[in-house]
Amino acid sequence: MFLISNTEQALLSIDQLLRIKNYSPKTIKSYKGCLARFLKQFPDCLNYSNIECIKTFLLSMRESGLSPQTINVHLQAIQFYFREILHQPFRFTLPYAKRPKRLPVILSRSEIEQILNHISNTKHKTMIALAYGAGLRVSEVVELRSGNVDFPSGVLYIYQSKGKKDRITILPEILRDELQKAVCGKSPNDYLFASERGGRLSERSIQKVFSRALHSTQINKQATFHSLRHSFATHVLEQGTDIRFIQKLLGHANIRTTQIYTHVSTASISAIKSPL
Repeated sequence: MFLISNTEQALLSIDQLLRIKNYSPKTIKSYKGCLARFLKQFPDCLNYSNIECIKTFLLSMRESGLSPQTINVHLQAIQFYFREILHQPFRFTLPYAKRPKRLPVILSRSEIEQILNHISNTKHKTMIALAYGAGLRVSEVVELRSGNVDFPSGVLYIYQSKGKKDRITILPEILRDELQKAVCGKSPNDYLFASERGGRLSERSIQKVFSRALHSTQINKQATFHSLRHSFATHVLEQGTDIRFIQKLLGHANIRTTQIYTHVSTASISAIKSPL
């Protein structure tokens, strides 16, 4: 039987296997952190699974007020460790914590315009405008390379994004001039929006730009950078775009993920008159 000698070896083993299986850096970091927390609380489970310990661990997180999504990730990491690293059958089934069904926060066109008007830096303004205009995640914006922009075809190529998938999305015509300036003098593999040192911008830095701009406005919504992507999907849906095309633009594997925007579009609702 394969045995792990200490927590450090356990974390190294799960790191190596996740990399071999081509998991994303974010997932690897998350799984390692989850496993480290579990083994710190229950070191006796280093080599043998104990359902009561796992239940106690998950319950303690629930009582601490952690979100169902966070609890689920911990459970997934623990299952991966025992099944894939220790090759132990996970003979019990624990139901995943129910995630609350919340509608995404949508910004109106005028609200997005307000946010953009509060950004003075041209590069930052272009990045946030592009996130909305093309429906991009923050990770996709900072990972864009000059070669991803196809001006003749009017499209953006997004490579190896969430789920290791490639996709094509639209290039907003209004941003064409700024993007042409951004690619000028760069090789296809250079970052489209590089940091001052020439490397990759951090996701956090552009998220902070968005947050500061949002707080400078009178918009009273709990919006995040990802709200730009939600707003893109909702607005193109309201323009009459077929939902299956929107699914492709966003890179959703399941049409049900895209269909949530039919619940937040106000175009049809606003046309209905209240009986009051």
